[in-house]
Amino acid sequence: MSVEPASAADLDVVCIGNAIVDVLTQTDDATLMRLGMTKGSMSMVDAEAAERLYNELGPGIETSGGSAGNTAAGLASLGAKCAYIGKVRDDRLGEIFAHDIQAVGVEYSTAPATAGPPTARCLILITPDAERTMNTYLGACADLGPDDIDEKLVGRAQVTYLEGYLWDRDAAKQAFLRAARLAHAAGRMTALTLSDSFCVDRHRDSFRELISGHIDILFANEAEILSLYEVDNFDAALQHAREDCAVAALTRSEKGSVVISGEEVHVVDADPVSPVIDTTGAGDQYAAGFLHGYTRGKELALCARVGGIAAAEVISHVGPRPQVNLSDLVEARLSAR
Repeated sequence: MSVEPASAADLDVVCIGNAIVDVLTQTDDATLMRLGMTKGSMSMVDAEAAERLYNELGPGIETSGGSAGNTAAGLASLGAKCAYIGKVRDDRLGEIFAHDIQAVGVEYSTAPATAGPPTARCLILITPDAERTMNTYLGACADLGPDDIDEKLVGRAQVTYLEGYLWDRDAAKQAFLRAARLAHAAGRMTALTLSDSFCVDRHRDSFRELISGHIDILFANEAEILSLYEVDNFDAALQHAREDCAVAALTRSEKGSVVISGEEVHVVDADPVSPVIDTTGAGDQYAAGFLHGYTRGKELALCARVGGIAAAEVISHVGPRPQVNLSDLVEARLSAR
């Protein structure tokens, strides 16, 4: 199945998600112990704890982050034209987020909040053994609402891509529904990533309603799709997904991915990588590669192949974003076949 790009769209994808600043700093086990952290854990913290930790940590790297933000960065590295919608506060970290995501080639113009909680941040402490201990404060990003959805921006994009992590609050749900309706009214398409199986567990019924009523392209890994349909068999989950959306791209780690669309089924091997260093961002970059191919009218199997190449690159190093130009990498990998 090939897809004709929508006419008069000057953007390939607009991504909507949690606008988070990643703050990465090198530390040691003694510091983790002093701060009362369990190495390798991911904890949600409140504003007071986030500010205290931020002030206690040493020098670090501060970059725009979040799942959909990582996908947008991957798309830009592939040469796609993309934009991002996500909420920050008018503070220093908000300025860092805006500058950083624009610097990688992503259009970003969401108005910052002038009141309320500060910009979200994920404080990532990296010990010498490369273990990452994360403390996340969602702050302003969780307040994204329907008024933040730019009708013209959505209308300019072939695909509007939604991050499942954002689905927790009612205002965000309304933002997603507004974005989906605007996209379809403009003759565009929608995509959703389920984000993680815990997210699915919290929102299973409303996710299924969203998917069947508003989503064209679904991204999920094996654990997420099994949780969504409450089955213990991948083939059974695949059949459910086929009924609910036009395209489902389902990743299976080292087994590669399976893409279904109607009666079409494409099983695509994973791109080889050794050793695997850090799986953070694998799904984000798979979605970037898949959507890059999809918005260029490529066959679904090739879209999955590009997604696999992008995912393999990101798991070969620490961090959720590519460290090489993905456009050059994909060209080299495809020509080597």
